Amino acid sequence: MTIAGVFPILLTTFHDNGSLDMESQRRLIHHLLEQGAHGLGLFGNASEGYAISGAERRQLLQFITREVNGRVPLVVSSGHTGTAVAVELSRESQDLGADALMVLPPYYLKTDGDGLMHYYGEVARAVTIPVMVQDAPMLTNVALPPALLARMATLIPGVRLVKVEAPPTAPKISALAAEAGGKLTLFGGLNGNFYLEELARGSRGIMPGSDMTGLFVRVWDCWHAGQREDAWDLFIEMLPLIRFELQPGLGVSAMKHNLQCAGIIASAAVRHPTAQLDREAVGELAFLRQRLERSLE
Repeated sequence: MTIAGVFPILLTTFHDNGSLDMESQRRLIHHLLEQGAHGLGLFGNASEGYAISGAERRQLLQFITREVNGRVPLVVSSGHTGTAVAVELSRESQDLGADALMVLPPYYLKTDGDGLMHYYGEVARAVTIPVMVQDAPMLTNVALPPALLARMATLIPGVRLVKVEAPPTAPKISALAAEAGGKLTLFGGLNGNFYLEELARGSRGIMPGSDMTGLFVRVWDCWHAGQREDAWDLFIEMLPLIRFELQPGLGVSAMKHNLQCAGIIASAAVRHPTAQLDREAVGELAFLRQRLERSLE
């Protein structure tokens, strides 16, 4: 399956008491598919993957695979602080239906370039599906320079994609395109903050949150139809909400509030240590959401 386009990170839905809400999860999956998502990202930062148990992860992946039923590819996060555990998670993800893996580098004990080559090599050799390196130094404090990523693409057959979340992202996409040639498919992240700059420099996709998928797809369609001004006009209307959701620790709560207000999920509950919006922030978010809705009428 082609890994390109708008791949929203699927939020994990909870009841108010913190337990998994599988009915809201079902509605969210089908909403994203109806909005035109080209694929889904699972268990990333916006999924609160860090707050989900191993048993819940297996339950969710089996459930999501059944609901999607092969209609779009699933990119499943399987990185870990230990290499052997990352290998185990990657194999399990493939067995349960992943079409590709999104893999953070080890970030608790940092390793050098050779150690990163070993880590990604072990993961890639353990599976037969493509590996996406998640380059997210603001989260991991691990630098992945373009030369190292190009070396991975050359020497590790399974490493075929990079999600670039190392700001400034657009220049890094240019550098990676020059270093790796056509060996790497490049995606943007950071909730699409520099979506169009990245597309102009060779990005093949974006992995935002789950609450503006239809708009991200519309921008994608305009861009690839050659309607660049229309793409920019729509994207500029989205930017205040994108900016609000990039506040460290608050984006997931904001996205859940938006989806709850749209009637797609039942609760905006998050799991600690994910932060919940305070009353003032809920009001600020509502203003931005309503402003965007009016601009699109």
